[in-house]
Amino acid sequence: MVIHTLFDLAAAACSLLLTVWVYQWRLRGDGPLAIEEFGTGYAIALIGGAVVGGFGFGTLNLWLSGVPGLGRSIVGALAGAIFAVEVFKRLKKISGSTGLIFVTGFAASVAVGRWGCFFTGLDDHTYGTPAAVPWARDFGDSILRHPVQAYEALSMAVFLLVALVCFARRQPVFMRHGFYLMVGFYGVQRFVWEFFKPYATIAGPLNLFHFLCLALIAYVGIMIKRTADDRTAA
Repeated sequence: MVIHTLFDLAAAACSLLLTVWVYQWRLRGDGPLAIEEFGTGYAIALIGGAVVGGFGFGTLNLWLSGVPGLGRSIVGALAGAIFAVEVFKRLKKISGSTGLIFVTGFAASVAVGRWGCFFTGLDDHTYGTPAAVPWARDFGDSILRHPVQAYEALSMAVFLLVALVCFARRQPVFMRHGFYLMVGFYGVQRFVWEFFKPYATIAGPLNLFHFLCLALIAYVGIMIKRTADDRTAA
C-alpha cells in the first residue's frame, strides 16, 4: 500500500498547489474564499462531511460486496462534503455556490490519486470486471480486467484541462456554475465506470455508487435551476 500512499500524497499536493494558483490567477479579485467569509464552521462541515461520507460509503460498499474491513470512496467523500456544506449554508442562510475554488483541486486529486489505486492492484478493491479489450490489465490474479481506475483518472484529467481553459477565458457559464458542472461531470463518468466494477448490486445492475452518482446528478440539476430562477427573479 506504500505506492497508494505516495500517490495520495502527490494528489493532495497537486490539489493544494493548483487550488492556490487558480485562486491567485483568476479568483482573488472576486471576494474572499468561503472559508474566510463563513468561518471555521464551513471548514468543519466540508472536512467532516468528506471524512464521514468517504469512509462511510466506502465501507458500506465493501460490506455489501462481502469484503470485510474499512473502505474509502471518492464519490462518497464528495457527496458527504456537499451534503454537510449545504446543511451549513441552509442553517446560516447562505445562498449561491461557494465551490468554484475547489473545482481544479478536486479534478487534479482524482486524476493523480486514481493511479495509486491502479498500481496497488487487487488490494485496493477498485479493479474492474474481466474484459477482452486490448488495454485490459492483470492486477495480480491472472485475469485481464477493465482498468477502471485509469478510465476515471483520464476522464478527470480531460475535465481539468477544460476547466483551466474556461478559467483562462473567464467563461461566464463556467464561472457561475463551474462547481456544479464539475460535480455533474464526475457523477456521469463515475456512473458509467461503475458498470465495469464487480461490486454488489442493489437494484438490477446498479450498485451503491450508481445511486450516489444519480443523487449528485440530481443535485446539480436542482442547483443550476435554482440559480437560474434566482437570476430571473432578480
